[in-house]
This record gives sequence, C-alpha cells and structure tokens, in this order.
Amino acid sequence: MVGHPAQALLIVARDVRNSTMETILPPGMTAAAFDAALVGLRRLVGDRWVLATDDDRATYGDAYAMGDGQKHGQYHAPAAAVAPASVEEVRAVVRFANEHRLPLWPISRGKNFGYGGAAPAMPGTTVLDLGRLNRIVDIDEKLGVAVLEPGVGFFDLHAHLAQRRIPLWMSIPGNAWGSVIGNALERGFSASLYGEHVENLCGLEVVLPDGDLVRTGTGAMAESRTGPLFKYGFGPGWDQMFVQSGLGVVTRAGYWLMPEPEASLTMSLALPDPDDIGWLVDALTPLRLRGIIHQNIGITSYMAAATTRSQRSEWHDGPGALPDDAIAAIQRKYDAGWWNLSIRLYGLPEVVEAHRAAVEAAIAPHTERRFAIRRWRRGDTGSDPLAGPPSPTVFPLQIVNWHGGRGGHVGFSPILPASGKLVLEQFRRTRRRFQEFGIDYSGTFYVNGRYCINVNLILYDRDDAEMTGRVRGLFKALIADSAAHGYAEYRTHLSYMDAVAATFDHNDHALRRLNERVKDALDPVGVIAPGKSGIWPARYRAGRDQQQGEV
Repeated sequence: MVGHPAQALLIVARDVRNSTMETILPPGMTAAAFDAALVGLRRLVGDRWVLATDDDRATYGDAYAMGDGQKHGQYHAPAAAVAPASVEEVRAVVRFANEHRLPLWPISRGKNFGYGGAAPAMPGTTVLDLGRLNRIVDIDEKLGVAVLEPGVGFFDLHAHLAQRRIPLWMSIPGNAWGSVIGNALERGFSASLYGEHVENLCGLEVVLPDGDLVRTGTGAMAESRTGPLFKYGFGPGWDQMFVQSGLGVVTRAGYWLMPEPEASLTMSLALPDPDDIGWLVDALTPLRLRGIIHQNIGITSYMAAATTRSQRSEWHDGPGALPDDAIAAIQRKYDAGWWNLSIRLYGLPEVVEAHRAAVEAAIAPHTERRFAIRRWRRGDTGSDPLAGPPSPTVFPLQIVNWHGGRGGHVGFSPILPASGKLVLEQFRRTRRRFQEFGIDYSGTFYVNGRYCINVNLILYDRDDAEMTGRVRGLFKALIADSAAHGYAEYRTHLSYMDAVAATFDHNDHALRRLNERVKDALDPVGVIAPGKSGIWPARYRAGRDQQQGEV
C-alpha cells in the first residue's frame, strides 16, 4: 500500500513538450509514468486540453491558499488538468485513469472559493475539468425544470432565461461565478425560496469510477419522460450518494427552477445589540415552520457591510480583533446593525402582505425598530428592482481585500438546532475564539426552521505567515468546540475534510467504515477524488491520521 498524500514528494518531471517544471506527482507514480499518462490523455482529448505547465497548475490551485509556495500552498497542488468536451470523453479519460492508476479530481468550474477552489485534496492529483461540458440541454418552462451540464454557470443560465424572457427565477449564491450543478452537489444554498440547492437536483447522469454510465431515478429508463421531474424512481435512490462524494463524476442533472411569482417583498431590519440574535431566532423559527416564511432566513453581522466596501486599516490598524469602538464606527457609517436581518416573501400580493404583517407582529414585542420594505410586482414598471428577480454577481468576493495584500477567506459552518438559547451560546463561544486568536469576527446565521447553519467567515492576508498560523489554530479550535457540543459542519475546506469527517465518530466511526467500503467497491483503483469529504481509497488510506496533525 502506497503512503498517504502527505508523503508525496516534489519531483522534477519532464513534460512531453520538452519544458522542465516542478511537478508534484501522485504517490507511487514515477515521472516517466506520469509523462506517459499525459501523452495518452492528449490522444483522448487533444493536445490543447491537457494542461500541465506551471501556469496551468497555478490556475488549478487554491487561489486563497495560506502561505503560497510554502508547505500550505503546495499541500493541494495538482499535477496537471484534463478538460474533456463530452460525456464520451469523460468516460474515456476515467477508463484511462484506471489503466494507468492516475487519480483524478473532478471539478465543474473550479470556483469553490473559500473551500479550496479547483485544487484537489491529494497533491499530485490530475484535475478533471468539466467546464467544457457547458450545454443547457433543455428547459421546460411550464414545469420549471432545466437539464444542465456541470459547466453551466449561474451567469450562463441567468442570461439564457433573461434573453428568452423565460419566466423562471434562479436561486443564486453570494459568489455566482461557479457552476449551478457543482454548487448543488456541494450543498450550497442561498436565502431564497429554492435556496436549498441540493433539493433542486432531480435525476443525475453519472460516470462511475470504472467508466460505466448510469442515470438515476426514473431517468434510468431509456426513454424516460420524467427523469428531471420525479426524484426517486424504483428501488434505492442513489442521487445523494454523489453529493459531496468521490463516488462518480456527474455529467448532467435535472435542476428545478422557481416559477416567477406574482409579487415579491423584501424586509430588512438592523438590530443594535449582539445578544439580539437569541430572541430573533426564537421569533422567526415558528414562522418558518408554519410556512409564513418559506426559505432560509439570513441574519448577518455588521462585518458584511464593512468588508465589501472598505479595508480594515480604515477602522483599526492595531493587533487583535476589531475593538468595540471600531465596530460602532462601522455601524454608524453604513447604518448597519450588529445583526442585520433580510427576509423575502413571494406569491400573490395579498398573501405576501398578510405574511409581512405576521412577521412584523412576531418581531414587535422585542424591539422598537421597524422593517424597511421593498416591493415588486410582475409587470409593474414602478416596482423596486432590488425586490425583483435575483441577478448573479461576484461583488462579495471583494471581502478578500479586507487586510490588503493578497487576501483569502475560509468558512467554518456548523449546523445547530434553531433554538435562540443555543444560537446565542454558539455565537458567544465562537466570537470568543475569534478574539482569542486575534481574528475579526464575521458570522451569519441561516435559519431554516428546525436547524441553523452558522457560516463564520475567516479573512486573512495569505502572505502573512503569523496571521495564517493563527487562522489555522482558530479553525482547529472551532472544529473541536463544535464537536464537543454535538454540532457538525455541513461543508469544509480541503485541508480540514479529514478532521471534520473524524468528528462523525458514533460507534467508532462506523459511517467512515461504510463510506470506505462503498468507495473500495465502486472505485477499487482509487481514481476518483481521493480524500474527498475525508473518504480515501484503500491504496491512499495509510497515514490519514498523520495528515490531520500536519494541516
């Protein structure tokens, strides 16, 4: 058995184009074998679409890697990338990878910023770039469903709908640069009616690790007319098996879209006290459970206003986390609360207004502050466009300029019960950790009725070794704190997949054993996404615990 990826060596390999470059090779693969693999891949997809120069490898790395060019910048370095143009080419590449024992890391568009970008978990893995599979295969306007390939981005789909005046709305995450299907497969979400993106998936087409092709649900019928409409099918349902997993390569999926509503209303409220988060969650949770509010509710700290429109040095240029006087100055300048609530309501105008009144009544006993209201109605030229159809943007990526220099961010996102008491405790505990490590606190709570997802945004200058060291220490402490209180992360950065997977420890990590058995059965050579979500194939499994201690 070959050692774990942490044991991969930096080797000088000769590219077939007669240039010399530093290449991190897969564990156990020689430079000559890797060169031969590149030659074979070029025969399958064309010379242009095998990418193995220094610039190529930098492109497919983690744009926000801490300490670029040092240990933590190289830890997830790819060996090369290959970009097939069709499902047939994907199948050929996967079969070839099995023959040559070449590990592949599938990406849709590689914009998974804050979680590792396009980079692989295991250094020396070849990135399987699906960006050229970018067809909008079909849109059923009446039933509100699209069939998409993974290279279709949010901007692409939005433009397609807008140009054809198709009355369907998209749920769009904060950074809309990525893939619609890729975001759903990572369980991305937004605070909109169809905001749980994984729930919009219906019927997958998947290349399995041996190159076989399968369609899930009723799409498994050759002439199926309901593959993107009915989620289940006959017998076991396999769609979730390919979410956040390395068990196959998704090459097509059905995706549900929201029919344009008759009206939309946006409610915004700024609350001044950090402890307001407790009563606010308790006031909103019954409304979510009763269906008065139908989507995730975002409650964001003051930092969201500052990080996209200013730099830290404008508020505080000293050590430690932002002091209270700087926080107060941010709130004054941007008319922001310590917590800022945003709710969108959709439907018939009279229903929307009735639900607005119910939300206001639930909040009124706790604060004298009142909501700012924006209204939109279909076809009404006087409507507020900010309350209408969502549009994709990459503006939130401005946050990485907070410290100046080459910035980066990483997210820590545990799930906890939708209880005001527990949310307040989680906030206080997490903020104390940020202060302990001298990092500015930036948190959002997304309330989804029975649970909350607490997204904690950690910003840093990735060239500041002392700062990034504190960030790594903070992240480890947050994982330990959350596990001690019974809270798991829903998603994490490449560097912490093993550590987070290890917190799922019931019955001596029975879930990990199950995942490994399935992985070894479907992918005995270990070619698809080794290390994804902490699931390693047998030949790379030794040393997993060693890696957890090194990151």
